[in-house]
Amino acid sequence: MNPKYPTHPHVGVGAVVFNDNRVLLVRRGRPPGKGLWAIPGGRVQLGETLKEAAEREVFEETAIVIRAGAPVFTFDLIDRDENGRIRYHYVVIDLAAEFVGGTPKAGDDALEARWISRDEIKTLEVNAMTQRLLSEKFKF
Repeated sequence: MNPKYPTHPHVGVGAVVFNDNRVLLVRRGRPPGKGLWAIPGGRVQLGETLKEAAEREVFEETAIVIRAGAPVFTFDLIDRDENGRIRYHYVVIDLAAEFVGGTPKAGDDALEARWISRDEIKTLEVNAMTQRLLSEKFKF
């Protein structure tokens, strides 16, 4: 199922994972948000719960095992092309998650994956919704 120029919105999920006062972020390898640092996640597959999807997506993108919890942030991602046509439309639900194990390694559609400190995040090009989520909900 191609998410580009959809006929309906897609459901996306992300997981906010902390370890030693650092947050797990990925640098996106595909649009929308290509090249930006963001909360790891992706599309929910048919038959998956939000928690199952978050756990699968984080593992596929980062090799990190998590235990997904409750939703903490929801937003719309609607991207239009130069003609005003909807290129991407996601409803994204970010869940709090507990770090279980693993070492970050970029996989799937991530260019990079790593633990980011509060000081380091200020030096990176971070997705606007990720910045908002981390500052409003986690004071990070």
